[in-house]
Amino acid sequence: MSPVVLQRAWAADLDTATLYRLLTLRVDVFVVEQECAYPELDGRDLLPATRHLWIDDDGEVVATLRLLEEHEDGVTSFRLGRVCTAVPARGRGYSARLLRAALAETGSATVRLDAQSYLVDMYATFGFTPDGEEFLDDGIPHVPMRRG
Repeated sequence: MSPVVLQRAWAADLDTATLYRLLTLRVDVFVVEQECAYPELDGRDLLPATRHLWIDDDGEVVATLRLLEEHEDGVTSFRLGRVCTAVPARGRGYSARLLRAALAETGSATVRLDAQSYLVDMYATFGFTPDGEEFLDDGIPHVPMRRG
């Protein structure tokens, strides 16, 4: 049995097979499972400053997140998104492991995310606080959150 491994790559360093597995998991969760027909492929996955983190279990991507750099007025901040775990791999702490790794990369910089409302308390355990009013995104309630 192979170990479960946390992987990380800049967009430019992703091989096509891995990118395909990451995108497949995201579509399976966000489009199929959550029944949201929306443009999952938003053009940001291959930006030079985009980082992908994922959990590999014997060659299978079982959890992932995307870390984007944002620049405004000469200040770099980050945006976490596309955090998801395959149904059979849920409850094993993989999202928390990915979040810890991503936040280690961001240091003291501001990090923003749009949390599905039922996950606000989970993100709060990582130091995120609500940063605006709840809104609907493709019919799913979300709360903007910020850390730092």
